[in-house]
Amino acid sequence: MTNSEQTLQSIPYRRDDELPTATATLGWRYHHIGIPTDIPRDDEVYIAQYGMYVSGFSSSPYGVEWMRFESWSPLPEIIRTVAHVAFEVDDLDAALQGQEIVFPPGTPSEGVRAAMILHNGAPVELITFGK
Repeated sequence: MTNSEQTLQSIPYRRDDELPTATATLGWRYHHIGIPTDIPRDDEVYIAQYGMYVSGFSSSPYGVEWMRFESWSPLPEIIRTVAHVAFEVDDLDAALQGQEIVFPPGTPSEGVRAAMILHNGAPVELITFGK
């Protein structure tokens, strides 16, 4: 078991006023929430390699990103059908150690590296930026 995994599992319960362990202890930073949709939107950007359209991210003050998928999208069904939360991490490879990876690291756009893990059946995106 890695240090990150041990840390995430070491605090089974938190109080209402406490941040999640991922942010409070590991330093992961909230980035966005991705919500699958089948409704086309005016500001969609197409990501050809994943057969998906994304919208809303650049204009949402809350980091809401809408995701619409082509029928042939290579992404796993859980990513195409279940909303996910995304965290920015400093070291993607280290953050992935000991995690259940549902989609391995890839580059959805220039300077971005991301992967998807599952936590109790829920997708979580981990993302890092080449700054």
